[in-house]
Amino acid sequence: MAKPDTRTVANLLREYAHRTSLRGDNPYRTKAYLRAADSLTALSQPLDRIIAAGALTSIPGIGDAIADIVTKLHQTGTHPSLDKLREEVPAGVMELFAIPGLRPDKISKLHQALGLTSLSELETAAKEDRIRPIKGLGATLQAKILANLAIARSGQTQLHLHKAAALLEHAMASLRQEHPEFSRLEIAGEFRRGCELVSAFALVAQGKEPAEVADATLRVVISGKKHFGASLLDATGSAEHLKQLKTVAAEKGFILKGDGLYRGRKLIASATEEEIYDTLGLQFIEPELREGRDEIRRAASHELPVLIRDQDLCGILHSHTTASDGTETLKTMAEATRKRGFEYFGVADHSQSAHYAGGLSLQETTEQHREADRLNRRYGEKFRILKGIEADILADGSLDYPDHVLEQFDFVVASVHSRFKLPKKEQTERIIEAIGNPRTTIIGHMTGRQLLRRPGYDLDIAKVLRACAKFGVAVEVNAHPWRLDLDWRWHQEALDYGCIFSINPDAHSIRELDYMHWGVEMARKGGVPAKRVLNAMRLPALLSYLAKRRRPSKRIGRPGATAREAML
Repeated sequence: MAKPDTRTVANLLREYAHRTSLRGDNPYRTKAYLRAADSLTALSQPLDRIIAAGALTSIPGIGDAIADIVTKLHQTGTHPSLDKLREEVPAGVMELFAIPGLRPDKISKLHQALGLTSLSELETAAKEDRIRPIKGLGATLQAKILANLAIARSGQTQLHLHKAAALLEHAMASLRQEHPEFSRLEIAGEFRRGCELVSAFALVAQGKEPAEVADATLRVVISGKKHFGASLLDATGSAEHLKQLKTVAAEKGFILKGDGLYRGRKLIASATEEEIYDTLGLQFIEPELREGRDEIRRAASHELPVLIRDQDLCGILHSHTTASDGTETLKTMAEATRKRGFEYFGVADHSQSAHYAGGLSLQETTEQHREADRLNRRYGEKFRILKGIEADILADGSLDYPDHVLEQFDFVVASVHSRFKLPKKEQTERIIEAIGNPRTTIIGHMTGRQLLRRPGYDLDIAKVLRACAKFGVAVEVNAHPWRLDLDWRWHQEALDYGCIFSINPDAHSIRELDYMHWGVEMARKGGVPAKRVLNAMRLPALLSYLAKRRRPSKRIGRPGATAREAML
């Protein structure tokens, strides 16, 4: 009997994790099993070889206990504990774990109370209103299930960017160790294009003999130095970009293949991507833009912008501390930001309406401002803590502090944290009203989406973007990998309207400050240049900009007019 491959073992480990969670076992142990399963999917060499070398514990997230489980799963296709767990719950119940936000206790209740054993049965029960009457389940859960079924079906094999990055890093380290003859190794595919979710990994290695090795999740292309650029271009994609590029090549008398650009049988360009684009008379197209939209037309006219880079950002705005729901103090977060080479740290803890997140009372905002002043005196002119707040946008579009309080902040991030299900017209008007408030500096995570968890609000995004442009309010690119909101597909339209952006980590810990990189990736994918990003300003320029915005303003048309009226 053939031993199961790596992907099968990873799936068995996920099943083991889910079944233990249905028993109510330690949730941290369940998470450890799931992290280990993710690590297995990114292996660049056969699992049996790793086991034979006794190297399982070198894989991220796999210690001695999990290594023993993985070994048994690989050798036998099962595990004694897994066999016992399978006797308790039918296999089809595992499908319910694909629903974002559906906790193990709720899955158990659905199975026990309604006998549900598959996604299709769950969907039928929800549509027939059989979940709502069950105590401990209810109407809210039923609505959530119906809303998230589509996400469950589309995102079963997708990973958030930060998780994909960790797995790719391990895959590259494994390849370098196994193949020291590779003189160059580059990430390609969806990850290189900055896609917000990654379903498959691709690497391009420079070696002596061309080859390709691929399984369900990892593709490794081995190319010689002469053809490396063409191989990288081909493995990066996207399919639509390559299709359009081949059409351009054909129109100019060339043939674009996976190993280079040819005229007849003669190889014209292949060593670098740059020379391929140049030979075709195109401006170099950054990987993030290669989605087959209008990048080739713009490249032909040399209209592509210089995209923002990590090093263009001068500071961080919209981060949290222990004053609300963060894990570190203001001083600790500011120090971590300064050590990363930034010029300013904009604290934006939650406002008073956010009881769920320890929102700041008026007294607490005063105390935080005193602490910021004390630290700023010590920092001098080279670094500054900016006093901000993430103010809740209430149902009527007002912010949850009076104007005389909002005036005390250097900047205000206005965000929706409640009433997600308002009708489209009301939700749109609500946010536009907040944008029209003269104290609003940034509109936070505009659509409220959480990738693989929930869709965004029902919103007229174009209308909201026009309001941001009209009132000079920055559109946030929320860099948290679960959000990456505003979606990059709207960035060009926002630029065309005249919007500016603010790339923010929404950090709740020191580690999350580094999420800024993913926000930069999204802005690059949306075609955003540094000159259109608020926190690409140096500290003196930003202080001047914020000071001007805090002055009394007539941004809204006639006296007494609301923002939504001004937009009509």
